[in-house]
Amino acid sequence: MKTLINNDWQEVLGPEFEKDYYQNLHSFLKKEYANQEIHPDMYHIFQAFEWTPFSKVKVCILGQDPYHGPHQAHGCSFSVLPGVKVPPSLQNIYKELESDLGIKPVNHGYLEKWAKQGVLLLNTVLTVRDGQAFSHQGKGWELLTDKAIQSLSERKQPVVFILWGKAAQDKIQLIDQKKNVILTSAHPSPFSAHRGFFGSRPFSKTNTALIAMGEEPIDWQLPEKIN
Repeated sequence: MKTLINNDWQEVLGPEFEKDYYQNLHSFLKKEYANQEIHPDMYHIFQAFEWTPFSKVKVCILGQDPYHGPHQAHGCSFSVLPGVKVPPSLQNIYKELESDLGIKPVNHGYLEKWAKQGVLLLNTVLTVRDGQAFSHQGKGWELLTDKAIQSLSERKQPVVFILWGKAAQDKIQLIDQKKNVILTSAHPSPFSAHRGFFGSRPFSKTNTALIAMGEEPIDWQLPEKIN
């Protein structure tokens, strides 16, 4: 069995890597990376899983597609690499964080600190062509990420799932709602944030839920500077 993730996610998702759909996805991606500009680079496709091992996940923030601009995507939903302008959706996330918990926005969009505390920053599709949103949808990624969501839902220790927008909320059927906590609202994108994302207070609600589960709350304050 090929090792693609260097922690306990490998045990969870390893059998998927042997299945026909993943083999077909792998062949498709080989051609895409050879002939197109694809985001993120192939070494960071599984970054969300690498940063937040299966047994350490406390929160899952579900995104849809990686950012499709140059140097933005690095394998974690909503996060961008240091030095890259903070995208509009993340700017709105920061605004809500400030109004919810009084945490001032930082001038970068690198969310590693959240991930290292147990916030899985998962997109449902893990790759995209440069400048072509949703170009890798329906190629097989959804089957893999559905398995990840379902496995978290079935895990003994519950998870707080943050589902922003319809695409994320379509995954509710994969989640055991009796055991896990699900927070939903409009998507933070500029097109929809005013339709219920602003004022939804996901950060304080997440921490309240974690404390009720006997978990440490997340420190949502990002560092001012990235080393």
